[in-house]
Amino acid sequence: MLAAFLLAAFAAAGLGGYATAESVTTWYPTLIKPSWNPPAWIFGPVWTLLYVLMSVAAWRIWLRRDRPNADRALALFFIQLGLNALWSVLFFGLQSPGLALIDVIILWLLLFAIWRRFRAIDLIAGWLWLPYLLWVSFATVLNATIVWLNR
Repeated sequence: MLAAFLLAAFAAAGLGGYATAESVTTWYPTLIKPSWNPPAWIFGPVWTLLYVLMSVAAWRIWLRRDRPNADRALALFFIQLGLNALWSVLFFGLQSPGLALIDVIILWLLLFAIWRRFRAIDLIAGWLWLPYLLWVSFATVLNATIVWLNR
């Protein structure tokens, strides 16, 4: 079952990557970005690690699906994958950092709710989820800063 969670996560990554592919080399370089914007090469390794961690966390919850709220937590996991992929479509595909900012704020709220549920069901799953929540916290601030700088 771990493979199914990995497949779902990397399918979302693939959709996001497809939406990102062209704009990341054409449109994105034209944006004004803060000095603390990470270099392009960091995103691939970070997201790969995050997709693995989130998949293992969800799998651990699936192993404890007899616990209260585990089914709901897993449903939220799949919803967040959709919002995760949608961010790339909005930001890069539609070249709309403003719409992407709305999406990432909703995504962050959902990730926080998932973290709380995962942590209550399985402490290790909660810890595995935390880097994703922290990265999206950073990404939200970066997205908002890009919106501000390019208004």
